[in-house]
Amino acid sequence: MSTGQGESVATAVATPPEQPKQLPFPPVTKQHILNCSYHSWHPRYKAITPKARLIPLPEAFLSYLREDGIVLPPEDNDNPEWSDADSGIFSGADNEGDEDAPTYDPSTHWRETHEVIEAVIEELGGKVAPKMNWSAPKDATWIAATNSMECRTPNDIYLLLKSSDFVTHDLQHAFDDTADGETNMSEEISTPYHLVLRKWIVLNPSVEFRCFVRDRKLIAICQRDLNHFEFLFKMEDKLRQSIQEFFDGKLRDTFPDPNFTFDVYIPPPHDRVWLVDFNPWALRTDPLLFSWMELLTLDTPVETQDTASPESEESEDDVIDLWQPEFRLIRRDDPEAYGFATPQYSAHKLPRDVVDASRGGEGMMREFAEQWKEAQRLSEQQGNEDSEND
Repeated sequence: MSTGQGESVATAVATPPEQPKQLPFPPVTKQHILNCSYHSWHPRYKAITPKARLIPLPEAFLSYLREDGIVLPPEDNDNPEWSDADSGIFSGADNEGDEDAPTYDPSTHWRETHEVIEAVIEELGGKVAPKMNWSAPKDATWIAATNSMECRTPNDIYLLLKSSDFVTHDLQHAFDDTADGETNMSEEISTPYHLVLRKWIVLNPSVEFRCFVRDRKLIAICQRDLNHFEFLFKMEDKLRQSIQEFFDGKLRDTFPDPNFTFDVYIPPPHDRVWLVDFNPWALRTDPLLFSWMELLTLDTPVETQDTASPESEESEDDVIDLWQPEFRLIRRDDPEAYGFATPQYSAHKLPRDVVDASRGGEGMMREFAEQWKEAQRLSEQQGNEDSEND
């Protein structure tokens, strides 16, 4: 049916509204990234953060983390009879077949740091969870004997750190995409890198939350663990109020930047909020149950100057009190619900055969390596036979 406006309608359909070419983030500076570094904020918020110790890292240790391959310092209970000489994944790898040769010890270049790490592990009860300035090696837990971040020896820590892409990002790409321009190697080296060792506790993932702050206003909160927990819905108001009061009293006026995200932990009986971490207000931070476009454009209460009468001021305060940060939980029928069957950080993991072998200990790793070498030998033999037939 003709409307007499068909041409203009067609034009409107053919010309969709122009979409922004990039998200409207304020410029991200190197200083903002540094403000979110654990060593920068921890002294200010030590009383509201789980127990942790920070160990400054010398350049020799950072060079060790950046090196290819995984060679660990020898331990008293090391068994150097077998190792994967190709990958160097176990200490003693360079001495295979030479029983009289001394075992290579990479920690000779940073022995004092190694001894401090041993002492801190003992001080914190014998079990710790490691972290660098910004990232924890959560993507590397597949290689740990515990399949977790629990570490009981320095070598447990080194194995996680050297296997983690997250840690590599901290060391080599911490200031990527900042408004200050590209970072050269000398700037990376001058960064005060620290190893953070936190006292090991078994966290309840259902009560970990990520919080988003824009212009010093808490605008959004959501679960960190992407599984459905029915009991959280009954506690939603209490949790929101606890986090809001924690933010207002501890963080709003003390963190250096007006825009940031922070993670909290509220264990039973849910009457105290613990600060876990800060993250940059930047695309590199996972917004979880939100999109960054939402977070950048969410409405917030408008603050006005006190020029009105006491009566109007009172009513204005009442309106502001009604505003609450957006709080999102995983509902029973959400696509993310019951995501525990989906492996986290899958993009950072090795093939399943390697993972399974690592979980079986040294014997399983040895068997896997022998099978791999045999498969390579058969492949080469088949290739030679094919060449001869041709």
